[in-house]
Amino acid sequence: MVTLAPVEPDPVRPAAGGRRSGTGRLAALLVSPTLLVLGLVVAYPILSAIRLSLFQRNDGIDPETGLRLAGDRFVGLDNFTDMFTGDTASRFLNALGNTTSFTVVAVSIEVVIGVLMALVMHRAFRGRALVRAAILVPWAVPTAIAGLLWRWIFQADGVANDLLPGPPVLWTTDGAQAWFAVVIADTWKTAPFIGLLVLAGLQVISSEIYEAARLDGAGPWRTFFSITLPLVKPTLLVAVLFRVLDTLRMFDLPYTLIGPGKNATDTVTVLAFEEAVKFGKYGPASAYAVVLFIYVALVAFVFVRLLGADVFGRSR
Repeated sequence: MVTLAPVEPDPVRPAAGGRRSGTGRLAALLVSPTLLVLGLVVAYPILSAIRLSLFQRNDGIDPETGLRLAGDRFVGLDNFTDMFTGDTASRFLNALGNTTSFTVVAVSIEVVIGVLMALVMHRAFRGRALVRAAILVPWAVPTAIAGLLWRWIFQADGVANDLLPGPPVLWTTDGAQAWFAVVIADTWKTAPFIGLLVLAGLQVISSEIYEAARLDGAGPWRTFFSITLPLVKPTLLVAVLFRVLDTLRMFDLPYTLIGPGKNATDTVTVLAFEEAVKFGKYGPASAYAVVLFIYVALVAFVFVRLLGADVFGRSR
């Protein structure tokens, strides 16, 4: 008698590319709500700002009817050319310079102080939890409240002038002292943010590496520059990127601390806010916003592609 072995069915092979049939449609269905929300809160405002930047408000009297003109008229790229060659070019270039100088100087100081804060918070000592909480308090204060607090400190009869010798400094008037006041307030407010992120990077470094460095005779400075700084560099780059992008869009701190209309502290966002709210010129204001958006996008590209900032955690 011949015994027939049972025939096993062929295994189901996955579709090409290692995916089962229909997973692409399922993934698109699951991601579609997120894409819809991003389209509403990101894509639509950007496209709306680009459209508004191509228009200007009608001003004057119609010579044919004698009536006041209303609505907006299409002007193309005139709003952008006026920023660099028109009547408002000097103020825009000044605001762009202030925005850049605030970013470079403030973020540089914040990086140094933030790294020092992280090193202090990372050490084991009695009362470390209290020190960590005290360092992070300024970051938890809302920026508008911090601006009002520092405005009180920098008043003519405020705490800052009481501590400084000589005649009182008019910190909140137009001038270099107002620029320094904004840098000081921004450093106090956001240096703990960099310290917090660097602290997270320090805590993942193995203590065995430091023990090996001590056995090799490496001192504190050599250990910091050869071990700590290279290993914490990815986290530090992400922290610097976030702070740079945030400072480029800075509005509430100089607005509440110094006020609008000051050449020393005007930023692009303050200028766009004044054009839109105070003068009702939504076209030029949108043009300022579009240029700032391009500026921020270029800076982000430099950090991510050229400097290697690991924003998405791909290296892990």
